Amino acid sequence: MTPLPLYLTVPAVTGLFHYLDARFRIRSDLSLLSNFIRSTVRGNSLEKQDKLSAFYKFEEWAKSKSHANKILLHYGGKSWTYAEAYQHVLQYGTWMKTTFGIQKGEIVALDCMNSEMFIWIWLGLWSIGAKPAFINYNLTDRSLLHSVKTSTARVVLVDERVKGKYTEELLNQFADANFREGKGFCEVVFMDGVLRKGIDEIQPMRFPDSDRGGQLLKDMAILIYTSGTTGLPKPAVVSWAKIVISGTFMAGGVPITNNDVMYTCMPLYHSSAALLAFGPVLQAGSTLSLGEKFHRAGFWEDCRATNATIVQYVGETCRYLLSSPPSPKDKQHNVRTAFGNGQRPDVWPKFKERFGIDTIVEFYAATEGPGLLFNRSCNSFAEGAVGLSGLLTSLISGPRQKILKLDFETSSPLRDPKTGLCIIAGVNEPGELVNKLDEKDIDAQFQGYYGNKKATSSKVLRDVVYKGDAYFSTGDVMRRDEEGRWFFCDRIGDTFRWKSENVSTAEVAEVLGRISHISEANVYGVEIPGHDGRAGCAALTLENEQAAVSEAMLSEVAAQAMKGLPKYAVPLFLRVQKSEQTAKDRTGTNKQQKVSLRNEGVDPSKVADDLYWLPPHEKVYRKFGVDEWRMLGAGQVKL
Repeated sequence: MTPLPLYLTVPAVTGLFHYLDARFRIRSDLSLLSNFIRSTVRGNSLEKQDKLSAFYKFEEWAKSKSHANKILLHYGGKSWTYAEAYQHVLQYGTWMKTTFGIQKGEIVALDCMNSEMFIWIWLGLWSIGAKPAFINYNLTDRSLLHSVKTSTARVVLVDERVKGKYTEELLNQFADANFREGKGFCEVVFMDGVLRKGIDEIQPMRFPDSDRGGQLLKDMAILIYTSGTTGLPKPAVVSWAKIVISGTFMAGGVPITNNDVMYTCMPLYHSSAALLAFGPVLQAGSTLSLGEKFHRAGFWEDCRATNATIVQYVGETCRYLLSSPPSPKDKQHNVRTAFGNGQRPDVWPKFKERFGIDTIVEFYAATEGPGLLFNRSCNSFAEGAVGLSGLLTSLISGPRQKILKLDFETSSPLRDPKTGLCIIAGVNEPGELVNKLDEKDIDAQFQGYYGNKKATSSKVLRDVVYKGDAYFSTGDVMRRDEEGRWFFCDRIGDTFRWKSENVSTAEVAEVLGRISHISEANVYGVEIPGHDGRAGCAALTLENEQAAVSEAMLSEVAAQAMKGLPKYAVPLFLRVQKSEQTAKDRTGTNKQQKVSLRNEGVDPSKVADDLYWLPPHEKVYRKFGVDEWRMLGAGQVKL
């Protein structure tokens, strides 16, 4: 048999490779896997060297000729080099050690807004071998007391900008000798200008490595609190593995180079800004541009002023940026990549087009749990996906990541009645995402909630694939399609049942979000007298809040909803809100909250906003008031 000539063989092989690569995403998988291996090897190596604390990486940059004079941080119109930041960090560490006697492994609570001081305190604690507990500065009263108490901290450092919430009554409770359950009071320290000036004059001390030594990858680096939307906040243990391995992986995956400037205005008390913005910046030796808080009008101005090349988003951030009036400056910036989680599919292409963003890097991860989904997207193929798996990553991660069929009424996985094991969901079938744990060493990957064994145990699912195994329960509903794209469907508990069907609030919000009149839709289920399950309700913010809600508009919303959704998923109620109210119904990271809306329902006596409903057999939403509510209560109308 005559061999094919080289000029024919090379194009054929090249063409075959390109086909296989497109079909199975080989190059993408190899890049992800090599990045993961490199990050893991580095983490294990640092553990063996007893150099796990990220303080050492910071110190390395600050003392290197290439980075000492490089900008680490932009904030509030000021900038600090790595060397300058190192000086401040040692000063704050020295102050905490000498003033309060903070010991190795001790926890200190921070109740601070974004600023350079937050970072000086954070790294200052690491410099002396202590651990920070990041308190949500929006918390007050009971939630604030609970958060500080569960941290076990004997000192809480308070930003003077949030000083007002510390009432005399609250301070008396902190000063109670039994505040720390028999271990004494908690000292509240207000970080005012005079105190900070004094710290800046302290002679900095670099404490010995032994103060930071003896750490394992699974040991605590930080306490970061859950949002507390369904109860009091819980302190999640963030391990050194999350700091070092995840930080290195994200820096390589986005990618973030030492020439990049990452802009975030998400709160540092949250894992998004702390672990996924500043964390990778520290590992890569790049620059953080920090905003005080999210401000739609100032977002791009901050980016231009600091020459940001990467921006971080969370939740509805990009939707809020799109809601600002178009400007000739929309594409006048150096940003090439938007990186974050929670980007809605209907927003994704609009955001890229309007602001000239080349790449969206969407990911999925839990603050306290293992597992990661990652989607670096430069085209429309994976728009809206939180993860993208090719053949290689599917083979490797398949045994470790499962989607389980759910009983949505009990929010529990469905089990095979014969084996008692969980039932794996099929392709494109929504179910709960779970991640494998080592059943013999659970806390190697999941350290749980600090001092709360019950809450920790509730997140561990047993007997999933085989008897005795263990998986981390994410509490999130996902689906994976035949192309390896992973899509977020809902939080378990947000999904509701109507007409014996499961309704995904995210799916409904996506369809409504495409309607021209609607700026934002927050969807949830409400109880209706005389009806089983929950009927769909959408709290809407309109593009033009000053315009009257016309019949034509209500008709269009109904038509688009009925066109894009199954009949059972079409919202039967609308609640029209003003943007200032919408802002109150989201977290500090621009994620929508539904609990208060769900609790108010559609009882006109509890709801101050205008309500509308879709009466049976009609194709336009009508005004909903006390009379209509009474009709439903009397059973005169069946939805």
